Order: sequence, then C-alpha cells, then structure tokens
Amino acid sequence: MKVIFAGTPEFAAQALQAIIDAGHQVSLVLTQPDRPAGRGLAMQASAVKQCAQAAGIEVFQPVSLKDAATQARILAVGADIMVVAAYGLILPQAVLDMPRLGCINIHASLLPRWRGAAPIQRAILAGDKETGVCIMQMEAGLDTGPILSSAALSITNDDTSLTLHNKLASLGAQLIVDALARLPLSPCLQPTAGVTYADKIGKCEAALDWRQPAVDLKRHVQAFNPFPGAFSSLAGSTLKIWAVELSELAEEGADRCEPGVVLAVDKRGIVVACGEGALLLVELQKAGGKRLPVKQFLAGTPVLAGHRFTLPSA
Repeated sequence: MKVIFAGTPEFAAQALQAIIDAGHQVSLVLTQPDRPAGRGLAMQASAVKQCAQAAGIEVFQPVSLKDAATQARILAVGADIMVVAAYGLILPQAVLDMPRLGCINIHASLLPRWRGAAPIQRAILAGDKETGVCIMQMEAGLDTGPILSSAALSITNDDTSLTLHNKLASLGAQLIVDALARLPLSPCLQPTAGVTYADKIGKCEAALDWRQPAVDLKRHVQAFNPFPGAFSSLAGSTLKIWAVELSELAEEGADRCEPGVVLAVDKRGIVVACGEGALLLVELQKAGGKRLPVKQFLAGTPVLAGHRFTLPSA
C-alpha cells in the first residue's frame, strides 16, 4: 500500500509506527504545525512528526487543507489510501476523494457512541463499562462514516484517561494494520440509535464540584488525568487532585456533612465530604509544585479536619 498518514499526538504515532513496521510505503505524513510546549514554551514537534522523521518520511505541516497548493501536494503523492488518526484538521471532500481507496480513520470509541474530539475522557466521565476502536471510512460528516472493522475493551474502575488511551492506542495500531492487509473491506453503516458526541475538553470542566456524588467525582478525577487535571481550592490555594478512592466514611454519616468539608486526615489520605459519600484524596499537587503522594504532600501543606474546599460558583 502507498499510504499518506495524517495524525498528531501519541495515539496516532503508535498507529504510524505499526504501519511502517508492517512494510507499507508511507510516502507522506501530515501533522499539525510545531507548537510551544512545556514551561519554557519551546517549539515542539508532534509525536507523529518525531516518528516520521525517525523513519526518514517526508513531513508536511499545513495549517489548513483547503487551499489549492496544499491539495495539489497531497494529490501528487498518488496514494492508495490515507489513514487519519487524531489529526486535528478537517479534511475537505476534495481531499477525501484523492486516494484510490479513500480515507480511513482510527477512532477511539465504539461508534456511533462518542463521535468527536474527546471520546476517551467522555467515556470515563459517563461511567461507561466498555469502549473500543473503530476503523471508519471517512466522509464529510463528523465521524459518521461506515465502519470497516472494530474491537471492544473493558473500562476498569481504576482506568484514567492516560491508561485507557494507552490501551486504545495499542488496539488501534493493531486494527489499522489488520484493516490495511484486508482492504477492500465491506462497510457497515452506523446505526441511527445511540449517537452521542464527545465535545472537546475545556479546562473549566476540571473543577471539582463537591456537591456531586463521590462515585461521580472519582470518575471526574480519572477522566481529567493527565489533562487538564482535576482541581479544587483550599484556603485560597488551587490544588490539583490526581488520584482518589471512595472512602468508607460514606457509610458512617458523611452524607450528613457539608460538601467540600474535610472529615479526616491521616497517612492514608484526606477524606472530603461529597454530595453523596466521601472521597479519599491520595495524590495532590500545589501550584508550581510536583505531584505528590498524600503523606509527602501533607508534610509541606498541613490540612486539618474541618477545613473546607471551595465549591465552584453556579
């Protein structure tokens, strides 16, 4: 197969490496322009660009795929197929029609559930027990194209967006190599029932609302780990909360306490009352500090029973 690959983050880089390892001719890689990253805001190449350069593959980083010069460069490749994974740019119909076998997408959900930009985080937030990867024939609609192949996996109670991402990236890499080996595949139209949309994650969503049930807040923390990180304010300081457990104090009257109140503090963690039940905070981070296990965190930041985490404004 003569392939054009379009993708940007690590999820896509794993698929690109698998396609290279399978022996396909990747003639061009499209990825987002370099962006400033880290505390020093130095320009950083995407994970896909780094993978492509290591393999000696030409990299193209247009800001849009709508102009004639960009489309001419893609057309000149004469690709059999374009593989797209978390690219971040909309493919116009003209580009979708260029490869002989069209464009196929690696999507990290079981479509039609969680079409859109953030299917991994939304699945955890919703308490889904299962997700997966679909290889989809692309069309103009948002993740509406017919499914060529798919595979499911379970979401565990301890999965964060990072751990689930890693599982799905590995699964997606396996599926795309299998799909390329078996093309052309028979497309299966997506059902009209069960459609949901995974909107892009906003940093403001990561604020913890202690009025919610503890079980929902646990999913909230896990869904926003590693980005953007769940947070709450205590004594005027914003703290990121990276890991929590459900607290047994939920069975001892925590439901009668005001949400956000610290019920107990010991070496196991900080117990905070929620709308239903209580959470045990076990890994935290101060602004400008490092992520720390609760014992180390408390050594530098005293927290006492009766302190209160701020509730977000309505």
